[in-house]
Amino acid sequence: MISLDVLVVGLTGQTGAGKSTVSKVFSDNGFAIINADLISRKVVEKGTKCLEEIVDIFKAGILNSDGTLNRKALGNIVFTDKTKLEMLNTIIYPYITSEILNEIKHLSDSGKKLVLLDAPTLFESHADDFCEIIISVLSDEEIREERIIKRDGLTKKQANDRMNSQLDAEYFASHSDYVIENNDTLESLSSISKEVSDKIKYYYYHIRSSEMSVQ
Repeated sequence: MISLDVLVVGLTGQTGAGKSTVSKVFSDNGFAIINADLISRKVVEKGTKCLEEIVDIFKAGILNSDGTLNRKALGNIVFTDKTKLEMLNTIIYPYITSEILNEIKHLSDSGKKLVLLDAPTLFESHADDFCEIIISVLSDEEIREERIIKRDGLTKKQANDRMNSQLDAEYFASHSDYVIENNDTLESLSSISKEVSDKIKYYYYHIRSSEMSVQ
């Protein structure tokens, strides 16, 4: 059970849109950050039950010689086949969700009031159920493609496979409280992100807290 004193904000959006920059701005503005990407790596570490289940389905070809997960090999399989991606998600999401809830509880117990959940698959994993406010970061396709290729060392096809495996921009926009469009400069993105984080802090400390005190 998530404490009523904690405000969990979900941050999601298209791959390559600039979520990392937004997350850093929120962190600098006093939000505790839960990084779902890091959690997704933790739950598939060598020896975990989650990795065992994945290997049962996708076989040993997705492992490195030391028994760790070869993420690139697995990505090449699932990002070109939606059925296999759904199979992977069915396995991994419950483990990720459990870890997210544990982290929220830990932050709450340590006195944190504002938590940003940075999760690329926020909606797909149903982690949006934990969030009171949702932010999506969107960007034009050509810009995202260029960023992904540069960031991850992918080919144009691999980058497009990953982009096409996600929900579309309309879905993100229609299921979010705030939409941040990142087609301009880094300074512009940081400024908009600071403005949004300030609004959410104001909401928590001046509106939500007052409403809770009346109940």
